[in-house]
Amino acid sequence: MSSQFYLIAGLGNPGKKYEGTRHNMGFMCADVLAERWSVTFSDHKGLSLLGKGFIALDGQRVPCFIAKPLTFMNASGDAIASICAYYDIAPEHVVIIHDDMDLDFGRIKVKTGGSAGGHNGIRSIDRSLGTNAYARVRLGVGHAQRGAHAHDNTINWVLGGFNAAQSKELPQVLADGADAVETVIIHGISRAQEQFNRK
Repeated sequence: MSSQFYLIAGLGNPGKKYEGTRHNMGFMCADVLAERWSVTFSDHKGLSLLGKGFIALDGQRVPCFIAKPLTFMNASGDAIASICAYYDIAPEHVVIIHDDMDLDFGRIKVKTGGSAGGHNGIRSIDRSLGTNAYARVRLGVGHAQRGAHAHDNTINWVLGGFNAAQSKELPQVLADGADAVETVIIHGISRAQEQFNRK
C-alpha cells in the first residue's frame, strides 16, 4: 500500500545565477506553497530540498511533501524518483510544477500524462519514474524567437529573466499556480482543469 502523502515538486536549477529565471518558475511556485503552508525545506540525500506539511482546504487535510530538486533541470527525475522510492509515493500522487514555452506568459494548464513537449525536466522524470501518469501544472513563459539559432534562443530564453510588466504580474501568476496545485490535490485533476485551463 503506497503512502497517503502527495509529492509536489517545483522544477528549476539550483544556484544564484538561475534565481528569477523563467526556467525556475517551478521553484518559485513551490516557495509560494511552502510559505502558504509553513513548510520548511531541508536536504534530502543531496538530491533535493524537501519539506513536509499539510494542505488544508475545504474541510480536507492532505499530507504532502514539497520538493525543489538540486540535480539541475535535466536530471530532475533522479531527485523525484529518490523521494518517491524513499517515502513510497505512487506516481498518481505526484504533482510537478514547471515552466512551459508553449503557453503565453501567465497562462496555466493542468494535465496528466502526455508528451514532455521538449521539456528536459519532464523527460527526465518520465524516464526515472517509468511512467508519465503524474499531474503537471504548466506555467506559461511564452516562446523565444524562432529562427536560425532556435536552440540557442530557447536556452537563452528559459535561462533569462522576466520583463518589467511580467515581473509585476509574476506574484499573481505564482499564486494562481499554487492554487492550481492545491485544487489538483484536494478536488482532483478534472476540477483543476475546469478552473484553470480555460483562463
